[in-house]
Parts: sequence; structure tokens; C-alpha cells
Amino acid sequence: MKPLLDLRHLQLIQAINETGRITDAAKKLGVTPSALSHRLREAERRLDVPLYTRMHKKLRKTPAADYMAVVAERILVDLSRAEEDVRRMNANVQHVVRLSVEAYSNYRWLPAFIKFLKARAEGIDIQIMAGARSDPLNGVLNRHIDIAVTSGNVAQAGLRSIELFEDPLLYIMPPGHRLADRDYVEGSDIVGEPFITYTKVPEPDREFALLFRPTDSYPKWAATVELPEAIVELVASDLGTSVLSSWALQTALNEGRIVGTKVTQDGISVPWRAVVRTEDMEEGDPILQVAELLSEWCSLPEGGFHIT
Repeated sequence: MKPLLDLRHLQLIQAINETGRITDAAKKLGVTPSALSHRLREAERRLDVPLYTRMHKKLRKTPAADYMAVVAERILVDLSRAEEDVRRMNANVQHVVRLSVEAYSNYRWLPAFIKFLKARAEGIDIQIMAGARSDPLNGVLNRHIDIAVTSGNVAQAGLRSIELFEDPLLYIMPPGHRLADRDYVEGSDIVGEPFITYTKVPEPDREFALLFRPTDSYPKWAATVELPEAIVELVASDLGTSVLSSWALQTALNEGRIVGTKVTQDGISVPWRAVVRTEDMEEGDPILQVAELLSEWCSLPEGGFHIT
């Protein structure tokens, strides 16, 4: 059975959902508003359902448009991926594995790993997908990426994880801070300290549950900043303190722009894992191959994410 909609209709739905206006969507797609309106009417006629209702100059999505938008995004992403794969085949690349790291955009480790990968596997290329770092697990499930390097434990249907490394959390502060010479900090040490957090959603293996809650000691929340690199810059400028993963802080620590110390006397370590789809766990699959090589590389004395 021939599909009712073609690629142009899917692009139209995606563009309207992103912009909310015919004129803006037409500009995004490089067509005239009248041509786009005609294309929209054609899509609604073929489906025999309305996709949008008009309110003033904006379009409001119907449930049908919401559903088609999800399908359109998946198809267009897969098509874009296929096109990129075909182009790369001319460069002796048979497989492109898309990877994203949760939260952090520190990729100083990447060149060393690519050299390690190329020495052990032919025809595999790595593509970093920075846009998926805010929700990498869904990125894997939705096929936007193939491997998510993420922290904590993963127990989600359709996903499997491979251990990479354990990484300590560090309490970071500007040089000269009153706690800078401590070997470790407890919750009581930072009561009232201005604190910049990545998220205020408590996680069972992080500072909320293991540092603040046990002694009912909390800092003064200064800001919520969802970009760890921005947190580092704010801390270096004496605008607050924070707790972040050690591996992503090495450059700033070595440069002396911030100071880091252990969180609690015993320390708090967070496991980092490579997460892939269950269906990609078959032996010989290039996605599994990259994930396993990443794990092997992290176990080497000269490997791992703590590269400065």
C-alpha cells in the first residue's frame, strides 16, 4: 500500500511544529507560504483529518499532528543518518557510531580514544552528538545516538550497559576559599555556602542523598545551571561552589582556576557506563565493538576520561 504522505509532508509537519507559523515554516523550508499552505491542505486531505487549528496567526497542533511529528522526526533522523553513512562510505568508513556523553561537553579524551579505536577496528568512525547529552538514554532508545556514556545505574527496558570507570565527585571552590585546604568536606562544612547545582532533582547516589540529607545540612542554593562547564566558570569567578565529576574538571584543576576536594571522608564515587540498545549487543555489531573498546581503553593506565 502506497503511503498517503511523502517526505515533503513530513518536513512540513516538523517545520510547523518547530515554528508554529506557516510563514516561519515556509522560510525554514525555502518555499513560499502559499505553497506550504497548499501542501498542508493536501496532507490533511490525504489523511482525512485536520492536523492544525488556526488561532489568530498561529497554528495549534491536533493530536494527529502530535503523533505525526514523532513519526516524522524518527524518519527524518534515520534518513539523515543514512545519507551521512553513504557519504562516509567513500572514505572507507563502513559504520558510523554516534556517541554522546551525559551532561558534559569535555572531549579532551576523544583523540586518544579514536587512535586506540582505529588501531583495533577498521571501517568504524565516531560521530559525537552533543545535542543528546541532556537525555542520552532516550537518545539511544529513539536511535538519535548509538552509545550513551552516562553515570549511575541503568535499569531500563531495551537498554544494556557496559562498565567504563568509577569516578569520584569533587566539591569545587575558587582558590583561596576557606575550605580549599581540606582533605574532604562534610555536609556541615558547607551550610550557608552559595551552591550552584546542575539539577535540584535528588539522585540516590549523589550529593543530595549522601552529603546533605544524612546530616540535614544544606548549602544556600545560588543557581541551577544545566551546563557543567558554565558552573566551573562561575565557581572560578568566586560566584559559588558546586559538586561535579572529577574527570571533567581536570583541566580547570590543573590550571589552578578552581580547587577540588573529596566529598565526605569516604568519598562518593559514581559509576560511568556505556549504554547501548539490547538489540545491538550481538557479537560483531560495530556499536557493541565501540562500547567494548571504550571500556577496554578506560581500564588502561594511559587511557580513560581523565586526560588533560
